[in-house]
Amino acid sequence: MSALWRVHVDPRRCIGSGICAGAAPDHFVLVADASVALAELVEPSQEITDAAESCPMEAITVRDALDDRHISPGRDGRT
Repeated sequence: MSALWRVHVDPRRCIGSGICAGAAPDHFVLVADASVALAELVEPSQEITDAAESCPMEAITVRDALDDRHISPGRDGRT
């Protein structure tokens, strides 16, 4: 695993609930009723996986930046 994760918010799935911005305010903000990741590449953080796991639409994906391994959310909504 690399020292960086790649975070993506799918704008087609995001409903702008704001849960991610509440769970990880240093990493997500709401813009025009949709979530936006403040940075695509981030250091691994429990806040980020919590935000991805909490998204009701599973619009947030977290992958390892080096090998593209899926990190979050888990298939059943948990890692």
